[in-house]
Amino acid sequence: MKVFDAIMSNRILLSGILGWATAQILKTIIHLIVNHKLVLERLLGDGGMPSAHSATVTAVAVSTGLECGFESPFFAIAAILAIIVMHDAMGVRRETGKQAQVINELMDVFDKLGDTNLSVEVKLKEFVGHTPLQVFAGFILGIVMALIFKEVL
Repeated sequence: MKVFDAIMSNRILLSGILGWATAQILKTIIHLIVNHKLVLERLLGDGGMPSAHSATVTAVAVSTGLECGFESPFFAIAAILAIIVMHDAMGVRRETGKQAQVINELMDVFDKLGDTNLSVEVKLKEFVGHTPLQVFAGFILGIVMALIFKEVL
């Protein structure tokens, strides 16, 4: 029970979890408003507005700074990791999503042409990366979540 209590009292960890959960819920609501369709996969899925990756790592970094000091090596590590994750979300992960979209479109064309050697049952995930705006929105959300969490607990 001591381990569970320690985890539940870790403000940095809980701030990151709150940032992620809030981003995922907002992502699902925004997707519903824009597409007029509830897609529950958005609650756990990658991609979309705002970036849960950015919200999570930003909340962790800011909470680390608030808890340990912005001059601490712990904040430095958290901040650098946050930058890497956000850069990756806009770069490699976004390009992967674009490639998946093109491959899925090609699979549809081949299917319409009657090529039976290709399997079109499983589509590649297209929502895997983020636009700079989605990453920025997640960044702002992460800061807000860390500040709220600091005041609440």
